[in-house]
Amino acid sequence: MSKRRLFVTTALPYANGNFHIGHIMEYIQADIWVRFQRMQGNEVHFVCADDAHGAPIMIAAEKAGKTPQQFVADIASGRKPYLDGFHIAFDNWHNTDAPENHELAQDIYRDLRDAGFIATKTIEQFFDPEKNMFLPDRFIKGECPKCGAKDQYGDSCEVCGSVYAPTEVKNPYSALSGATPVMKSSEHYFFKLSDPRAIAFLEQWTADAGRLQPEVLNKIKEWFAIDEDGNGGLSDWDISRDAPYFGIEIPDAPGKYFYVWLDAPIGYLASLKNHFSKTGGDFDAFMADPATEQYHFIGKDITYFHTLFWPAMLHFSGRKTPNAVFVHGFLTVSGEKMSKSRGTGLDPLKYLNLGMNPQWLRYYIAAKLNGRNEDVDFNPDDFMARVNSDLVGKYINIASRSAGFLAKRFDGKLSASSEDGAALLAAMQAALKPVTQLYEDRDYARALRDIMALTDNVNAYVEANKPWELVKQVGQEDRLQDVCSTCIQAFRLLTLALKPVLPQLAEQVEAFLNCPPMVFADLHTLLPNGHAIGSYQHLVQRVDVKQLDALFEVPEMAQEVAQALPAPGGEDMADTITIDDFAKVDLRVALIQHCEAVEGSTKLLRLTLDVGEAQTRNVFSGIASAYKPEELIGQYTLMVANLAPRKMKFGISEGMVLAGSHADEKANPGIYIMTAWPGATPGMRVR
Repeated sequence: MSKRRLFVTTALPYANGNFHIGHIMEYIQADIWVRFQRMQGNEVHFVCADDAHGAPIMIAAEKAGKTPQQFVADIASGRKPYLDGFHIAFDNWHNTDAPENHELAQDIYRDLRDAGFIATKTIEQFFDPEKNMFLPDRFIKGECPKCGAKDQYGDSCEVCGSVYAPTEVKNPYSALSGATPVMKSSEHYFFKLSDPRAIAFLEQWTADAGRLQPEVLNKIKEWFAIDEDGNGGLSDWDISRDAPYFGIEIPDAPGKYFYVWLDAPIGYLASLKNHFSKTGGDFDAFMADPATEQYHFIGKDITYFHTLFWPAMLHFSGRKTPNAVFVHGFLTVSGEKMSKSRGTGLDPLKYLNLGMNPQWLRYYIAAKLNGRNEDVDFNPDDFMARVNSDLVGKYINIASRSAGFLAKRFDGKLSASSEDGAALLAAMQAALKPVTQLYEDRDYARALRDIMALTDNVNAYVEANKPWELVKQVGQEDRLQDVCSTCIQAFRLLTLALKPVLPQLAEQVEAFLNCPPMVFADLHTLLPNGHAIGSYQHLVQRVDVKQLDALFEVPEMAQEVAQALPAPGGEDMADTITIDDFAKVDLRVALIQHCEAVEGSTKLLRLTLDVGEAQTRNVFSGIASAYKPEELIGQYTLMVANLAPRKMKFGISEGMVLAGSHADEKANPGIYIMTAWPGATPGMRVR
């Protein structure tokens, strides 16, 4: 087969925070595929970048007293420990505020405009009268117009997955100030996704075999559908935002900027172009080559942008479209949904800092991924069982049970396998050949099942021949060397098959076996008779339950605050009290003047509250999983004002804000801050 040329990306993380475990899962999935392709002898360029633009970053930078560029650079400086820690080998990491992205975004826009796919029209847009600015979609919150879910963003619903215009949101409010937004007119630029040419192209593009997973295509067909009343179908896409905005200026349109979702995917191309500028490659020639293959790994929450807007932008600007978009589900922990906006239950950096082996996580995630758009669950007990039983107990055990005999008795030299050993190895080579197609299809779960089934066969061979008994028997030296050599040959074949998933372990094995870096073509060969292996050192430790306990341990202070929250719903009512009992609790309306994350805690936010006193109050609240700090600033809430101050690890907490949650948090996740109706002022007592 001729060598393939591949361009591979993962979704660009928004540059407003550290990586969470969902990012790491996606990067591991893509990294395994890239390593497999390289082991096939293919040319691969694997790039990503920070998504640097948008009002949220502009606002966060202002609060931090930094320029947006410095804010993004500070976030980017923290990426390396995660990527290196989990052996994720991007060829280039860039950011969307780079010159390449400014140039490419403006060029693509001009090409779309010249092709007749850009239109302007005056629209009514939400405007925050307190902040004196038009509100970005993500700073408008309210009820989803499709399913009615509360506290959803102004452009899409996390509950039902619907995409809509901000003006469709019910009961909207500004996430910046809490004010009810007003409507103001502004001229906006639109990409004409409803153009019959775009619809015809996308219907064909999405339906092409191998382009999308079947479950993804079924969802896209819903977006194309038009009901009997003429509702539905693709709508034109608002691609502009008004100043002030941190982004890329629209050519010939003063005060107008590209909406972040237009220039973000162009960041894939910009990162590749930057990569080639460093390595001497020809970006234009590479992208113009019909043989170049382009693939994107993304989460299901951004399917709409990558399967409709992105290919249409590329096609109608005269550029190559992706060969496929690989969509994966969310990562849950013990069945609980994880979300970028509502926090996560597994901190990847904490995992590394606890000394937990990154290859454990790579193996476990790979064992759960099957190439379909399905959620992946991290279960701590299952994690420990799979690693300890499969990876260590079955696979590593093969080398540990045979290498020592070869080193002590035969100077580490391998002999040729006898008939039964040769048959075992030939069967393994035949069985491992289809694994390459499973890697190509990203069905890592089945690939690992098949590989582990072969480890069972090898271990059965070990049990049948019992080298620990052969070593005691006179005249069995040749048989001992034969059996142990067969085990080492089998271990090499298994390691080769596992190398995309366990790259660092494979390097250790290559050093131990004194063999060059393994590629899939090596499945057809064995180490030669007389080859000397090195000294065996233990390769992988077992998972210690104490490590898992520490990984999911809730900080003591966060536990205290969680226990102090108001009693959740879904449980029996408390004992009856009198009006005098109630009067002892001084509930006050409070204005959240400032809010920030608490360093060293994943649960707490620090709130600065105005309750009508001469000085503000400092309150810690265990609501970080449900709210970002910027969402709460300017909001009114209710607090217990006469609660005795509590000295905590992070400072003094001078009260408690009220929030509602359900007793069964798995079935009914979420924490909901109590709010006051418009007209309430700080210090008003709740009676």
